[in-house]
Amino acid sequence: MGSAPYSSPLAQDLAGGVLERFLRYVRVDTQAAEGAAAYPSTAAQLDLSRMLAAELRQIGLDDVELTGHGYVFATLPGAPGAPVVGLIAHVDTTPEAPGAGVSPIVHEDYAGAPIVLPGDPSQVLDPDEEPELAARHGHDIVTSDGATLLGADDKAGVAEIMAAVAYLAAHPHPAHATVRVAFTVDEEVGRGTLHFDLDAFGADVAYTLDGSGIGEIEVETFSARAMKVTIRGRGAHPGSAKGRLVNAVKLAADFVASLPRDTLSPETTEGREGFIHPSRVHGSVEDAVVNLIVRDHDDAKLEQHTELVRRLAARIEEREPRARVTVESVDSYHNMRSVIDRHPRVVAAAEEAIRRAGVEPVRSIIRGGTDGAVLSARGLPTPNIFTGGQNYHSLREWASVQDMAAAAATVVELARVWAEAET
Repeated sequence: MGSAPYSSPLAQDLAGGVLERFLRYVRVDTQAAEGAAAYPSTAAQLDLSRMLAAELRQIGLDDVELTGHGYVFATLPGAPGAPVVGLIAHVDTTPEAPGAGVSPIVHEDYAGAPIVLPGDPSQVLDPDEEPELAARHGHDIVTSDGATLLGADDKAGVAEIMAAVAYLAAHPHPAHATVRVAFTVDEEVGRGTLHFDLDAFGADVAYTLDGSGIGEIEVETFSARAMKVTIRGRGAHPGSAKGRLVNAVKLAADFVASLPRDTLSPETTEGREGFIHPSRVHGSVEDAVVNLIVRDHDDAKLEQHTELVRRLAARIEEREPRARVTVESVDSYHNMRSVIDRHPRVVAAAEEAIRRAGVEPVRSIIRGGTDGAVLSARGLPTPNIFTGGQNYHSLREWASVQDMAAAAATVVELARVWAEAET
């Protein structure tokens, strides 16, 4: 294994189990699908859900359940009177990059050179371009072979929770709080909590393990909206189209070209800056559809971005009165900051657990969302804890074994911190 020190003796103890589970889980194809009527959107997600349910039973957890919607719930009993702590991760992977046939590679004791991924040598992890990788000298780095994503989003979180609850089950002393485990489906297509029963889950507080760099606890998300602009043209044979044809494909291209480029786009923004992102275009001469995601940490600015999309869509009909344009808008999730701020103890406990795992905690924001954003809005404060993964949603995704071990150690310490709070 790598020469880099682990963040704590506990993290070192957990590292082997975390890695073994992670390598096994990423090989299961759990890619979600946009627009599917079924729930989960792909039946393959259930393969991992069933595997996890069986492993939780082997560990000895109580109330292990695979629900009809593909969620996995389980209980690790703990100290009487302590709050029930929820731990949540999602099994699905993004549809934005190839996800079937993952072949993970462990680059042991990373020496600092660029990592060429053998399945597609054009995919290179360059430490000169990635300061996070440059800082992982001596770590064990896990990648795919470059032909697919790795699946650390969010199988790193899944593996860390599983390794942590296995450790807690085998080491009941010192005391820990009762833990409720939940693995969700379809998070990557915005439906992770669609059928999540909070009453059945029964947690008093919860945490997602879903991305972010070592030590981060994320207390703020984007507010998010999905928009769809549908353009109806008029078809005609191209040989006799003069004065008749209204090409919806060209009108869609004009609309996309009218969107902001030097600002309000993912490639030009950072921090709390929002964006308008055309994520998919499809159609024909008769009908074309542009799907967009609109994001901002400020709800007022989110409304401004939404109105801009509507104005630009309206200009299509102004320029071509024969076209017909409709705009649909659906809220995806809201910034969880207002809920988290009302529960400072939830964040303080996580920060203490991170310190005990040998890492300095860093409060951060998410330029995205988690299942926790929706659950927080429904009344269960659910900030996000780091997993150690990087470059999510891409073929160059990677994770540090040492960082994943620190995350698993944080989970163990978190369960203990909440038990101590009640003694």
